[in-house]
Amino acid sequence: MPDDRDHPEEANEGDVMAGDRRIARTDTALPYWYASDAAYRPIPIAWFAGALVLQVISQPAIVMLLWGWIGLPRLVVVAVALLASGMIWQFTWDRGMHGAPRPWQWSTGVMLAFFFGITALSMLG
Repeated sequence: MPDDRDHPEEANEGDVMAGDRRIARTDTALPYWYASDAAYRPIPIAWFAGALVLQVISQPAIVMLLWGWIGLPRLVVVAVALLASGMIWQFTWDRGMHGAPRPWQWSTGVMLAFFFGITALSMLG
């Protein structure tokens, strides 16, 4: 049986060879050096969406719980809502937003401020 190194083009019918070096397999259509080793690489939109969902759920919940059921003053409710927005920002920042491009950081901050603003205007207006 001949050694595969003597005839690399006959080594495996599914391999794409460049001389004696395999550059791709036909079943993956990617060079072997390009394919990742199943590493998870999160993207900023996932962090943005997570912050959005948390903000949209937490702000009404804070108002309903603290003002609607417990009956705390409106200013206290707004202060707790601001604290919750800050905690969501910190959580998002720690998840990886600190390494994201500046537009993602700015859009996350603006989104958090917008939804907090809706809560503050509805409570203080």
